[in-house]
Amino acid sequence: MFLDNINKFRLILASKSPRRQQLLRDLGLKFEVSVKDYAEVYPDDLPGEDIALYVSREKAKCFRNDIIRTEIIITADTIVWSEGRVLSKPAGAEEARLMLRDLSDKTHEVITGVTLLSLAGERTFSETTEVTFDSLSDDEIDYYIEQYRPFDKAGAYGIQEWLGLAACSRIEGSFFNVVGLPVNKFFRELQSLVSEMEHL
Repeated sequence: MFLDNINKFRLILASKSPRRQQLLRDLGLKFEVSVKDYAEVYPDDLPGEDIALYVSREKAKCFRNDIIRTEIIITADTIVWSEGRVLSKPAGAEEARLMLRDLSDKTHEVITGVTLLSLAGERTFSETTEVTFDSLSDDEIDYYIEQYRPFDKAGAYGIQEWLGLAACSRIEGSFFNVVGLPVNKFFRELQSLVSEMEHL
């Protein structure tokens, strides 16, 4: 079975994100979680897609010296790119409020960079999804922040939560990419990598 071919390798997800972990479980993958300290910094002149790709590669580098033949390291970074700037994870309620006001009544991009690292080499790819929000009232923004406290999410929101249900009027591209991992592209890349590793 195709899943058995993948699961005979030791998949290591380098992410604390419960959303990414759930998506891998939903794919039927067996994996471990191992996170190494990495300051998510990048050159100031990088545009949106290149930021996500750069950070996912840098996260993978932390594992490069330790990897063995049967392992595949999975790293990812998701950013919200709005009007030429990154909206990262908010430091608190006020910053979250400012971010959501910035996203109100506009279309922004959610970009995820993913790196698969193994002894067969490194594969890095990205997915971009366009998300459009209706105009958000201050009451709606305050309700969402108070009830969901989205301080661990890029752009201060989770598309699967109340704000996404109530205010997202359009998505162009992968929904799951906005959740945190472009699972379709990820799964196809993983299958291809496993095929290569079987012939090492």
